[in-house]
Amino acid sequence: MKKGVVLIGILVLLLVVGGSLTSSYNGLVGKQTQVKTAFAEVDNLLQRRSDLVPNLVETVKGIAAQEQEVFGAVADARARLAGAGSAQERIAAGQAMDTALGRLLVVVENYPELRSSENFLRLQDELAGTENRLSVGRTRYNTVTGEYNAQVKRFPTTILAGMFGFKAEPFYPVSESAKQVPKVDFSGVRDTTKASH
Repeated sequence: MKKGVVLIGILVLLLVVGGSLTSSYNGLVGKQTQVKTAFAEVDNLLQRRSDLVPNLVETVKGIAAQEQEVFGAVADARARLAGAGSAQERIAAGQAMDTALGRLLVVVENYPELRSSENFLRLQDELAGTENRLSVGRTRYNTVTGEYNAQVKRFPTTILAGMFGFKAEPFYPVSESAKQVPKVDFSGVRDTTKASH
């Protein structure tokens, strides 16, 4: 009788441990899938932006042909994005595109005739919408990545994660160019309050 109780106790313990391991494994798979789905969304938006950029560049080139260095930087960033394989490479390529687009938009500020071009304004609106969706996608990706990375590192799940090859995923950081404070210059703006008095 005692052997039967011990055997049942061992069986129950194995079922509890097995159930816990299965639950932890399934949780890791679910979180990893969320990370991959969120990154796929970001990747899709990066591709959309990359597809819009050549049209924007061609529009700007028509008016600002002497800005070849900026156009080259945009083309290089686009090529990096197309050739990137891993998530880390795609993140770095996306950041290079952020910098290149920032430089392109500075060029636009120097050419008022561009800001009045209907084609340019339409492309700029499309790009702005894509950038907004990209920002939301990056935030979502970083949120689910943080949750997944925490789960991979939690004990005892970390043991299971190590056994089955679950590794922490990279975050999508804010690019250095996006951290810079924009320069605001109102020196060319006329003070209308004094003129009206």
